[in-house]
Amino acid sequence: MKIATWNVNSVKARLPRLIDWLSGFQPDIVLLQETKCIEQTFPTLEINDAGYNLVISGQKSYNGVAILSKEPIKLERSELPGDENDKQARYIEATVNRIRVASIYLPNGNPTLDENGLNSEKFLYKLDWMKRLRVHTENLLRNEEAFVLGGDYNVCPSDEDVYDPIGLSNDAVCRQESRKQFRTIVNLGLVNAFRAFDTKPNQYSYWDYKAGAWPKDNGLLIDHLLLSPQAADLLTAAGIDRKPRGKEKPSDHTPVWCELSI
Repeated sequence: MKIATWNVNSVKARLPRLIDWLSGFQPDIVLLQETKCIEQTFPTLEINDAGYNLVISGQKSYNGVAILSKEPIKLERSELPGDENDKQARYIEATVNRIRVASIYLPNGNPTLDENGLNSEKFLYKLDWMKRLRVHTENLLRNEEAFVLGGDYNVCPSDEDVYDPIGLSNDAVCRQESRKQFRTIVNLGLVNAFRAFDTKPNQYSYWDYKAGAWPKDNGLLIDHLLLSPQAADLLTAAGIDRKPRGKEKPSDHTPVWCELSI
């Protein structure tokens, strides 16, 4: 089973790129983020015609997550537990075959400081969201099942995951508070699929549209697939597919993938 995560930065704007990639790469499950549309305007027919079932948690113009699957898919939840007042579409969870998967669009958190030099509401929301994700992950682990939590985590886990660690040290994706929260989730016993196979520095999944970031390879590794121990036991391969980022009118992210032997 090939599972991939991809922040498409608007599923409607990127639909030709998505359909082309689905046809060539042939993933079994795709975790999409930043789809930027509600369910009624999601290109469901085009995705179905490409051979995929799907579940969606949408929001007009912002955020939005979805899960695509070649096999039948069962929706488990369409929001992250812990705050009933949080209406942002950032989490969706489903089961496919014997694997539970979640698509995560973790808050960016920038700007991190307010006009008084204190942590901003956006940054505090990010940290709180990560704490809620840790609690939910703890609950999932109690079931002792294979699961994959994939998506745009908006966190560079270390300086090796960012092209300019000094210049971006105060960015929300690199702030030590963000990294600490990310570690608390991973240290519950999860395995970062890509890093299980490739520990080289400067391997990226995101390049800004500005300042020639893509041709200069000025990137960030912020898209991750985190596996439960039961899923990690099935892990056979993982990587980053850089090809879509070099296409015409691409997303600023590119897919990260893993393979499980089930």
